Amino acid sequence: MEYFIGAIKNYATFTGRARRKEYWMFILFYTIFYIGLIVIDGFLGTFILSTIFSLALLIPSTSIAARRLHDTGRSGWWQLIAIIPLIGAIVLIVFLAQDSHDENKYGLNPKLA
Repeated sequence: MEYFIGAIKNYATFTGRARRKEYWMFILFYTIFYIGLIVIDGFLGTFILSTIFSLALLIPSTSIAARRLHDTGRSGWWQLIAIIPLIGAIVLIVFLAQDSHDENKYGLNPKLA
């Protein structure tokens, strides 16, 4: 849970690096909360809660993905590859799942810090 809250605290920080564990734990909790809100919305007959949740976490999820891409040595702009149907999402997931590089232009390896 600390990774989720940490990502929200750094909601507009597009600089630096994020470890693989930090990114995927954020995605795990995001998915759990989102599914829970969809279930609640289903009982209520509206989809307002899940929509508000998604919009509220749009910038934090974009910033942590940019920091994760920085950790692999890529620019955060690589997130735009997801616009390409199917292939783009697969390539982005592969980029996000790769291991950290030591030191790059985005800073020191967070594993070593």
